[in-house]
Amino acid sequence: MQKSGPRRVAITGYGAVCSLGNNVDEIWNSISNYQVGYRREEFVGTNVVAKFFGFMRNKPSSKKIPKAILKFLPEYARLGMLAADEAVTMAFGPGSIFSDFYDPFERGVIFGTGWAAQDESTLETANYRDTGMAAPFSNLLVMPNVGTAAISIRWNLRGYQNTAIAACATGSIAIGDAYEIIRSGRAKVMLAGGAESITRDFSVWTVDALRALSKEQESLDKACCPFSLDRSGFVLSEGAAVLCLEDLESARERGANILAEITGYGNFSDARDITSPAEDMLARTRSIQGALAQARISPAEIDYINAHGTSTPLNDLNETNTLKLALGEAARQIPISSTKSYTGHLIAAAGAIESIFSIKTLQTGLMPATIHLNSPDPECDLDFIPNEHRYRDDLRHVLNVNYGFGGANSALVFVKDESCKC
Repeated sequence: MQKSGPRRVAITGYGAVCSLGNNVDEIWNSISNYQVGYRREEFVGTNVVAKFFGFMRNKPSSKKIPKAILKFLPEYARLGMLAADEAVTMAFGPGSIFSDFYDPFERGVIFGTGWAAQDESTLETANYRDTGMAAPFSNLLVMPNVGTAAISIRWNLRGYQNTAIAACATGSIAIGDAYEIIRSGRAKVMLAGGAESITRDFSVWTVDALRALSKEQESLDKACCPFSLDRSGFVLSEGAAVLCLEDLESARERGANILAEITGYGNFSDARDITSPAEDMLARTRSIQGALAQARISPAEIDYINAHGTSTPLNDLNETNTLKLALGEAARQIPISSTKSYTGHLIAAAGAIESIFSIKTLQTGLMPATIHLNSPDPECDLDFIPNEHRYRDDLRHVLNVNYGFGGANSALVFVKDESCKC
């Protein structure tokens, strides 16, 4: 018999693909070895100014995706399906299915994207303009919730379904909302995360035209250098990440390996500008403080923060000052880093993959360095773990923060589960 009141929520699986690797272990090993997933690339004959991108070169096969589903998937959704498959396999074992443990109506999905199938939309529009014909599933390819629908169909998730669209905060908001769905008793298991694939000329130009992408033209070390004086914009990257969340009591009853527990979630809006963070920092601050209050911990109990850290002039300074405002003097004592210095910015997948990194930090004790932090901005004066990883074997609470265009802000608290067989 389950206890009344809010349920506790565990993480029992995760999966990811990006330019650092085709699964979580490959990606984490790349970070451990200080490898980056972006490189210099030329969009010849275009007006794209940016030169560094984290596009995937050796993408995993689609053989695990049923052909009946694959035929209507844009690339971001295909990557999301592969990440979801890794998460489900980790949570329930090879060949195992949800129905061995949960009723279809007890399991759901929240999966998100920022720009969805903009690449495919651009391509099929050009095809139709030039030939009068386009892909027969064009309408489905560009449907914003096609990734969510595909995951739901693939694993017969007949419970709560939603598609999060919150730009760069999408992944963490999907996880946070899934946490609340389980916490409220509306589901027992949820898949949650996000994906992005923006690689074609026009799609990339639309971001570059906002002057959001890195202005660096030659040096890899300066292309993505969060909290550094040299920062000039973010590196656009490609990938997907999905987590499996479960009702903690139910997960323990079925003998699941509990990787971590989510204990706090905050989400408040800037309502100020479509691209720039609010100068008053109140929504970001409330998101962090709300997550800590729900987790019932003080700022001094946070052991590590995975920062949003985009390497843009506005965000990094605003984020630094937000952490000071939200956490007070404790902010100066907490190790903080931006793993975007390795991955670049995965947009809708950023919050989800950085949540995975937060859990890996709890599991391994490795707090990733912020690499390329060779010329620290004196105004970004917190402990951003410059250039060399740190290790602690007593980590317990990790905070992950993410922000997005449109004034979206989110914060998640992850707690180590001492029973984890990691």
